[in-house]
Amino acid sequence: MRFDIFSDVVCPWCYIGKRRFGRALDQRPDIQPDIAWRAFQLNPDMPRDGMDRAEYMAMKFGSGRKADEIYRRVTEAGVAEGIDFRFDKIRRTPNTTDAHRLLLYAQGAKRQEEMLNRLFEGYFTEGADIGDTETLIALAGEAGFETNPVRHFLTGEQCREQVMEDLSLAYKMGITGVPCFILEGRYALPGAHEPEAFQPMFDLAKQEQPAS
Repeated sequence: MRFDIFSDVVCPWCYIGKRRFGRALDQRPDIQPDIAWRAFQLNPDMPRDGMDRAEYMAMKFGSGRKADEIYRRVTEAGVAEGIDFRFDKIRRTPNTTDAHRLLLYAQGAKRQEEMLNRLFEGYFTEGADIGDTETLIALAGEAGFETNPVRHFLTGEQCREQVMEDLSLAYKMGITGVPCFILEGRYALPGAHEPEAFQPMFDLAKQEQPAS
């Protein structure tokens, strides 16, 4: 059973959705999915060095009141999932291309889950600039990776084309918001749904699996 999950590491609902999907899997020990986290960018035109957070917020939301209301709802949802969102600590909105490249590196080592958790935690609870190469290397080290190979990878161009291919695929599939959970390349569930919403997808996949 394969899930391709399109998400962006600066998307708070992706962090929440990941936690809820994890709880859904906990409820179904009979499900052993093959999971791949695929790249999506909420800000595809973000400069490579990112942007000052206050400037970004003004461009995106205009008034501070609108942003405050949106983040209030996100923060409340995060509390229910054990996430302590600290938007006040975020000083830069990053370009996430290199963070997605790092996730592909981690996928090759079959440790994508650990790396994604550390990226989410670093950005949303510590305010880490996950568009900065040195920050990404440090986070990878904290996730248990050897830092020298990670540095060599990130300072090169490996997997950049693969990230672009993921972004292109998402747009071709009509994905305009994330997270988006794709089951077996055929069934899609967009949004950070509660665990119960995943159960019909699990049942459908189980029914379609050939008998052993």
